[in-house]
Amino acid sequence: MNLVDAKLDEMRSAARAARARYRGGLVEPTAGVAPGATQANMISLPRDWAYDFLLYAQRNPKSCPVLDVTDAGSRSTVLAEGADVARDIPLYRIWRDGKLAEEVTDAGAAFEEAGDLVSFLIGCSFTFETPLQEAGIEVRHIADGSNVPMYLTNRACRPAGRLTGQLVVSMRPIPAARVADAATITGRFPAVHGSPVHVGDPASLGIRDLARPDFGDAVRIEPGEIPVFWACGVTPQAAVMASRVPFAVTHAPGHMFVTDVPDAAYHV
Repeated sequence: MNLVDAKLDEMRSAARAARARYRGGLVEPTAGVAPGATQANMISLPRDWAYDFLLYAQRNPKSCPVLDVTDAGSRSTVLAEGADVARDIPLYRIWRDGKLAEEVTDAGAAFEEAGDLVSFLIGCSFTFETPLQEAGIEVRHIADGSNVPMYLTNRACRPAGRLTGQLVVSMRPIPAARVADAATITGRFPAVHGSPVHVGDPASLGIRDLARPDFGDAVRIEPGEIPVFWACGVTPQAAVMASRVPFAVTHAPGHMFVTDVPDAAYHV
């Protein structure tokens, strides 16, 4: 076995081990887990809403880059052999009529209740954090052991069918001298949100206070650092709320599905 294959085996073993821990009930944000493994956001909707969301994702590819779509009622994905999308994420959210009803560590009962859920696995910016770190750019929420801060913006997504909503972004403080490098590195991963959507003044996005994220945890911003914002896979949850979707299952923000696919598969 050559060095590349050995590293792939090590990465996939770490991904499988992470999913097993989450199936066993461990709850933790997944940033930094199984480095080198692509992570994915998830939203599962009744078959009747699946086309609307597929169209919504197609019209808003920066925030909703689709990596896989399951058959109705299926809980398996080609992104991770043997995985169960209803059990292998650390924390799920159950939505009813556009409102958060509960958070659970096992969504199996919700999948059985609906019967025909179609699951969309959407690219996650956690995927490009390993390349940022390898380039010597600190990822603050990983360094501090917290969840990434996420914010609801004033930017409207393009509607589709019954779905409408605002863009959600994640933020990472980047030293001013490394912002261009961060943009270049992440821009090579368009399937997992790609380059930033905004650099600098959060007020331009309608964000009043970086210390009060809508999802996740606030992070410290050191002197000389600039807030940099990327489109976020929590955007579908904003659409669920704004559109009052009758029933949906999603990941909890920052708690992703860890796949067996290497980051390099989405590098262009």
